[in-house]
Amino acid sequence: MTPVVPARTGLESAFPAAMLSAVGTKESWRKEVHRPATSTHKWWAKRLGTVFRGILASATTPEDADGAAAYASPLDLKGAVVLDPFAGSGVTGVEALKLGARPVCFDINPVATLVQRQAMQPWNMEDLTAAYKTVEAACRNEIDHLHRTEDGRSVLYYFWVATVQCPECSDRVRLFDSPVFSKNAYPKRVPKAQIVCPECLAVKQSRYDFRTETCPNGHEISQRGAVRGQMTTCRQGHTFKILTALGGNRPMFEMYAKMVAGPDGSKVYEGITDWDRDLYEKCVERLAGLPDSMVLPQGELARGNNTDQALKWNFREWRDFFNARQLVSLSLIATAIRDLPAPSAEREALATLFSGTLEFNNLFTSFKGEGTGAVRHMFSHHVLKPERTPLEAHPWGTPQSSGSFSTLYKSRLQRAHAYKVKPADLVDEGTGVERVTGLAKPLVATVVDSWRSFQAAQGQTAYVATRNSAETDLPDGSIDLVVTDPPYMDNVHYAELADFFHAWLHGMRPYNAYAALATTRRTGEVQHADPVEFGKALEAVWRECARVLKPGGLLAFTFHQARISGWVQVVESLRRAGFVITAVQPVKGEMSTSVVKAGAQEPSNLDSVVVCRRAADGATNPNGSPEEAQATAQKELSALLEAGVDVGAGDVRSVVRGSLLAYLSSAGTGLNDAVAAQVDALASEAIDALIAPKKSAAILV
Repeated sequence: MTPVVPARTGLESAFPAAMLSAVGTKESWRKEVHRPATSTHKWWAKRLGTVFRGILASATTPEDADGAAAYASPLDLKGAVVLDPFAGSGVTGVEALKLGARPVCFDINPVATLVQRQAMQPWNMEDLTAAYKTVEAACRNEIDHLHRTEDGRSVLYYFWVATVQCPECSDRVRLFDSPVFSKNAYPKRVPKAQIVCPECLAVKQSRYDFRTETCPNGHEISQRGAVRGQMTTCRQGHTFKILTALGGNRPMFEMYAKMVAGPDGSKVYEGITDWDRDLYEKCVERLAGLPDSMVLPQGELARGNNTDQALKWNFREWRDFFNARQLVSLSLIATAIRDLPAPSAEREALATLFSGTLEFNNLFTSFKGEGTGAVRHMFSHHVLKPERTPLEAHPWGTPQSSGSFSTLYKSRLQRAHAYKVKPADLVDEGTGVERVTGLAKPLVATVVDSWRSFQAAQGQTAYVATRNSAETDLPDGSIDLVVTDPPYMDNVHYAELADFFHAWLHGMRPYNAYAALATTRRTGEVQHADPVEFGKALEAVWRECARVLKPGGLLAFTFHQARISGWVQVVESLRRAGFVITAVQPVKGEMSTSVVKAGAQEPSNLDSVVVCRRAADGATNPNGSPEEAQATAQKELSALLEAGVDVGAGDVRSVVRGSLLAYLSSAGTGLNDAVAAQVDALASEAIDALIAPKKSAAILV
């Protein structure tokens, strides 16, 4: 049988990085539209399906063949077994299935496994629609009743503000940093805005750039609120630190406005009335009377890089992330889904949809404004960042809602189903990037959770399981190709964030094997702030990959890291596991305009595709010296620059580091601090050579 992976592949020598960067850029702006199967639920650092299709195509194409043509063809990898040991949202598995391969997808986090299962298994839409209607009949009327005005109109959003008590005079301070609570996404074009009086909470229409206003009750409103960074000032002039004033308690919140749906489809801003306050108090009473059989979030927050900020604000339990009305409404939906008759792919899909709805319905969301999706979800920053002015949305929703169960049902599940039936791929047609169908097989996989079942299965099959990829049930030499995206060394600790969803999911049991433990944190997680521990955990997974790869097999993964210590540990972990890096290929990564990247000193636009083979198979690094390794990296980056790809200083630094460290490691050079400093000096030279001319040209223009 001809090996799936050629002796020398296009991935190693003729990777179509510029073309993939072009199609990847288009995908990155609307991943949920172009790759909806992997967008049914939040997962972090989701890779681009176009790039992973390109990796799979190039890894199975000889070096003298056209990698771009292979990407744009109905390639058939029937018989190939592809492993992703850090499967995340399931991008590798989906792209492998579309190309006819059989994926094995492992992740240590059960929420990730749930997302992967939705990406790959089919749904019967008649059964899904029936299950959705059953849930709607069980809970919608009561949820609608909790989100209405006195005259029966639907409330789309309630606006809240956190309050603290002044330590000196006991004055209650509303933590507004500005009285403008709603403005257009393009305010200079549409200056109309809504403002609130911090004194009496009267609502008034004004401009986003107003200087002073007088509220309907005669109070003067200035442009600035009481908050300045971490400090606030009471009406008596006392300035104090907000966190100190909390005194170990979670902030209190007060409703100050609402957006109401008009019968003609209009949206109207109104102030809060006593009727609204009474309705909320009824929710408090309803929550206290919920029977123990109802689904509610369980568990406490543990200390962590991504949870410490919430803990500082005294959010101790996961149920603290919701107000009483949210807990009642969400519990009604969750319980109705849990109580659907029998375990099925459709029940599982609705449980996943509910979990995704949580992201938009909690006290950590905020209002984005007019002219855009209304709800800024809680993970717009990769930390659990408390909001001083949270937005409470209607969890079931109306046609005018954003981020609700009913609207996400259409935008996520129905869109994902249509994509699974008829997948489309982005192809560079020469005159532009277009969506093309007919290049991929439909996604109709039977999902199994053991190697034995995987071997026995007929037809399109995916082995998807929650497990530590350092310890698998895969036989020696059973995998043709490993394609993955390992976690960051630091920054985003997935389990700390995923516990927010798991707090609800483990009481719902989306499928029989879903983890019933109280947290998704696990021994064996690769992510670690300590570089050495990160390297050890990563090495254990690479060793397992080396064991299960067939002779001549290939490992390829995407990576970028701001700290050189992360690159050093990745390269050294590969060497210790018996791998040699045979290529480092720069290509388009995530969307470069995210909130998180906007705050980075050197935001990244590119990933490095690190290509490896086993030393036992005779693999060698193609470069003969550090200078050659640097020149190789600069040549690849120059090609992207010439193709119009956005390449920044951080991208050059990361790619050159990877290429140099790969050569030095293969040459037996110990990667100590002195070597790392030399590598960074060469990376700086490359930045000067590649980025400085680009800046000079821009200045001249």
